[in-house]
Amino acid sequence: MQSWDDLRIFLSVARNETLSGAGKALRMDPATVGRRVARLEEAMGQPLFVKSPQGYALTEAGTRLTDHAERAEQAMQGAGSVLSQDADTLSGQIRVGAPDGCANFVLPRVFADLSKAHPDLDLQIVALPRVVNLSRREADMAITVSPPTAARLSYQRITDYRLHLAASQTYLAARPPLTSVTDLHQHRMVGYIPDMIFDKELDYLSDLALDRVALASNSASVQVQLLREHGGVGVVHDFALPFAPDVTRVLTDALSFTRSFYLVRHAEDRRLDRITRVASALAKGVRAEVGRLEAMVARGQAPRAAIKHPDSQQTI
Repeated sequence: MQSWDDLRIFLSVARNETLSGAGKALRMDPATVGRRVARLEEAMGQPLFVKSPQGYALTEAGTRLTDHAERAEQAMQGAGSVLSQDADTLSGQIRVGAPDGCANFVLPRVFADLSKAHPDLDLQIVALPRVVNLSRREADMAITVSPPTAARLSYQRITDYRLHLAASQTYLAARPPLTSVTDLHQHRMVGYIPDMIFDKELDYLSDLALDRVALASNSASVQVQLLREHGGVGVVHDFALPFAPDVTRVLTDALSFTRSFYLVRHAEDRRLDRITRVASALAKGVRAEVGRLEAMVARGQAPRAAIKHPDSQQTI
């Protein structure tokens, strides 16, 4: 029977695919990590990794051991949760992955409120213009725009959100009138880099038969900044508009998009009270923040920078 410490090191190498990456995550010397892996392989009587200049890849035996090691990890986390559980407060580290639009415009207020309510809870946002890999434990949970297909992941729909075409007032004043979707052909389009769209739900412009995207980025946040710099017309989350002083929605009656955010985590994590409580609070906070920001846009309120927000606390 292998010790949890051996399995912990094995999992880190499996997820980081290099000794240096695992050593950094474990705060251990890479050479020590390599020796521990070699010792585990000797004890198991078979190789767990295929070593190459590119890194460490799991063998078939290593893949089988991963399932066992992750169950042990869940058990250890559950034991820690029980021993440190407090009726009112939470502690420890939680890492959440999210698309950069959500991470930049929605999560900061949600996380700040959570941190105020639970000062011993360390919260981390992984903002990536791609799907966060939960299998490699890049995060404890993830917010996505499509439900996962992997059987070992569970998910819940958090909320719908809306997107519209938008441009800066300065850009619109200097360009031909924009009165219908067909007029878009006379305008510079801002959008995603076509071959870097990581989810079909983000392919907003494919049905508009536009010849080209003049200004493109794989980041939704960068696209908002391009619009703020009067670069053109693009599809923007309504919840991002309070952060963009001179950007306004256009053709709202002719074209709009509705998408959803999902909260994804490992199915086994549902047994962990700490993870479950944070997940519940996170979903509630995201739902409220998207609704608050979209309501500001619907009311035509001034940009966020000009508004003083009351303090808010979130309880879970």
